[in-house]
Amino acid sequence: MENSEEGENANSTFEYYYYYDSDDSPYLLCQNEALIKAVSTDFPIVLTIVVLLSLIGNVLVLVMFGLFENLKSLTNIFILNLALSDLIFTLGLPFWACYLMWSWTFGDFMCKSVNFIFSAGFHSSIVFLMLMSIERYVAVAHPRSDWNRWQRFVFPVIAWVFSFAAASPELLYSEDTPDPKDFTLQNITDFTKHYCTHYSTEAIFGVTYQQNILFVVAFSVMGFCYIRIILTIPKSQRNNRNRTRRLIFSIVVLFFICWAPYNIVMFLKTCDVFIQIDSAFVVCQLLAFSHCCFNPVLYVFVDVKFRNNLKMLLQKMFVRCRLSSTVYSITF
Repeated sequence: MENSEEGENANSTFEYYYYYDSDDSPYLLCQNEALIKAVSTDFPIVLTIVVLLSLIGNVLVLVMFGLFENLKSLTNIFILNLALSDLIFTLGLPFWACYLMWSWTFGDFMCKSVNFIFSAGFHSSIVFLMLMSIERYVAVAHPRSDWNRWQRFVFPVIAWVFSFAAASPELLYSEDTPDPKDFTLQNITDFTKHYCTHYSTEAIFGVTYQQNILFVVAFSVMGFCYIRIILTIPKSQRNNRNRTRRLIFSIVVLFFICWAPYNIVMFLKTCDVFIQIDSAFVVCQLLAFSHCCFNPVLYVFVDVKFRNNLKMLLQKMFVRCRLSSTVYSITF
């Protein structure tokens, strides 16, 4: 098989590639039919559970921090925005679940929009984690410094503008693409399946490198901040008043665990390697997509104050439900 003089086109869904040769006939390069069949049935079920947990958990986080936390705190503002970022990412998952079951049926506009949502959710999450780490470092290294109201407003706005700008290539390079397996020279217009993918290998590599560069830069900054925090705080004080630092550090570690494997296999995803790591890629992708529902669970286990406030809120809701039920019974 020789490369076409007209260039290469790439299509991926978990993710296998094809290109057009000189007679416009597509050839599959990497494919694992058994894996694709398994993923089309099991993956959507897991994503449905993730969507439900993420919606419930992150809405609870927004309510809890809005009712019980000090919103003058820059850290709390960042956590609120992080929950909002997870919710934005979650909005794309139902489309992805349907995509895995039936192929892409939502058209080109929604393909661009859903990929943009995924990218914006990823970029905003990592930017807010980086800002939270920097804010903790400044609080430790320069304890007398204070964030005024203007800064509390501007930093989140800048973070969102940057995230949407970083996600904008998805609007340009994503497209609704016919499945090359259904391509025949006898009937070249008969495409029974469609994929939401990037239209060229250059676009795939560009998006992948951008995502990984941001990932490396952000975690380098976070690592520097936490190393400096450890070196700045005396050993005798490291266990005192460390609730916020411990919570933020746990959030950062969780994000790294969920997204680092996915970013690594994205780099390894060449044709020769992919057949051997396709199962690993699917697992890493599922782990990364599931991250949006993990933070609320982390708050419950790590943050005692959040856990107590949640318990208080649920008790109040339970009492109100009982009162409403009692009034309804008496009335009727």
